[in-house]
Amino acid sequence: MNQLEAKSASSIKHSISICVFADRFSNELYPALENSFIVQRETSLNGLQAYIENQSLFNLPDVILIQVDKERACLGFVRKLKENTLLKGLVIILLADTKDARLTADAMSYRVNDLYVSPLPVNDLIERIVFLVKFKLIKPQLADLANIDVNYKPPVTKRLFDILASGTILILISPLLLIVAIILAFESKGPVIFKSKRVGTGYQVFDFYKFRSMRQGASEELGKFSALNQYDKSETGSTTFVKLKNDPRITKFGGFIRKYSIDELPQLVNVLKGDMSLVGNRPLPLYEAEMLTSNEWTMRFLGPAGLTGLWQVSRRGKADMSERERKELDNYYAKNYSFWLDIKILFSTFSAIKQSEKV
Repeated sequence: MNQLEAKSASSIKHSISICVFADRFSNELYPALENSFIVQRETSLNGLQAYIENQSLFNLPDVILIQVDKERACLGFVRKLKENTLLKGLVIILLADTKDARLTADAMSYRVNDLYVSPLPVNDLIERIVFLVKFKLIKPQLADLANIDVNYKPPVTKRLFDILASGTILILISPLLLIVAIILAFESKGPVIFKSKRVGTGYQVFDFYKFRSMRQGASEELGKFSALNQYDKSETGSTTFVKLKNDPRITKFGGFIRKYSIDELPQLVNVLKGDMSLVGNRPLPLYEAEMLTSNEWTMRFLGPAGLTGLWQVSRRGKADMSERERKELDNYYAKNYSFWLDIKILFSTFSAIKQSEKV
């Protein structure tokens, strides 16, 4: 392509973001791409994978351009993307040095959007990218999370145990629940039970119950206290999980019931209803769930949601707990949960009920 054609192809700057690993084609490709799109360059397939894994739902690139390597490792990367429910809609274009019928067949089987062969027709490639982004649904929206086709059914033994245990406990502690409700009603204005939307197993959204431990309107004040967030922001420059140290929004009695996890007891109703299990990965608020849609962390949503879980009994209430540690514990449980692991976690929960840190 001559300079005139290149100028014509890149004359319009589009608000399309592209992540590219194509060092072999850098001279002919990058100048035109950077004139036309928002480009994130990566120098290796591992770097490309790390970049994608660290993006939130709303920061994902629209298009991924990957050069084909001799070992065809790029196809394995594409397969992983396509297996991820939230990433399979990304536009993926492969760039090859020569024509190869086997490569073409493999690319089609992996549902790659396009395959270009050197010398690259950059002008056509740019037009193709604009077309694909304009007419293809690239990114899922948060409102669509509950419609994602992720099937999970708890083992019969786990569900029966949840019903029997939660029902029995609710009956036994009903006097305590009534006393707590009365004190909360007299201490401050607002409903006794705080109800919020949470994202659980398979990105299913449900109403999550807790005793209200904060003053009314606390949710609207969250942005004012971001500096108190216990999760370290140094890993990526931003954070997903939010839990404040010495949260000023907590009432006096609210602090007491949080310290001994009494505020969590209404979630036994969620367990009885089947929204969650006694043991699993904690269901997340919508603003946290939308940040955990990368290939690395969606595994936590493929296991059961729970009242207590592995990270609660391992690191709960410790100020030095990092965001990555919590994610890794959630992923481990989703891959390895069993009835006996649940029993072990339940017994360990009793020693973790009283928090040593005000978080």
